[in-house]
Amino acid sequence: MLSQDPGATDLRVYLLIRDLQRQFAAYMATPTRARGYPPFEGQHSLIVEVAPGLAIERLTDLALRAVPAVEPGILFVERQFGVLEVHSAVLSDVEAAGQAILNGLGANPADQLKPRVLYSDVIEDVTDQHAVIINRNREASMLLPGDTLLVVEMTPALFAAVAANEAERAAPNITLVNVSMIGAAGRIYIAGPTDDVRIAQARIAQVLNDLEGREHK
Repeated sequence: MLSQDPGATDLRVYLLIRDLQRQFAAYMATPTRARGYPPFEGQHSLIVEVAPGLAIERLTDLALRAVPAVEPGILFVERQFGVLEVHSAVLSDVEAAGQAILNGLGANPADQLKPRVLYSDVIEDVTDQHAVIINRNREASMLLPGDTLLVVEMTPALFAAVAANEAERAAPNITLVNVSMIGAAGRIYIAGPTDDVRIAQARIAQVLNDLEGREHK
């Protein structure tokens, strides 16, 4: 159990992501502000977000002390929240690390916030100028002129991770252009043929709707 009152630490996100898809795993492995051990395709990931932000350091200690075999990929403290991602090729190791975190918090996965989609849109036949300016800000693959573009915004931000991974699983031919998963809101940019993009959009809506959690205040 945490040394302070566990009720003072708010579990915002508890995401177990099975079988990381190729593009999302590659995106997670790129150098960012939160450098760590890179994950690989087919591994399993746990991503946790809490408030206050510094509480993530205690939860990191609990997870890595309980299961030294898992590798931390992201450890980041932003203005309000703390974020930890750990991964392994062995699902039971990731689950055990997650259970150590939950035990420390005196919580269960359903105590997280339920994801809420703030905006979703599909833009067909993207113009060349639009593609250029998006590509200047991208963190993953390129958007090509003429592609269909899916943009989705959600809160809490970390749910963009499972949304991106499940979209790629459902529509492997899509291109992951950008995933913003830390901050006040999460955002996904996905490109490809219109039919594939629509499949990705439907899968994102389904997976976020199916996740358990408490309602936002």
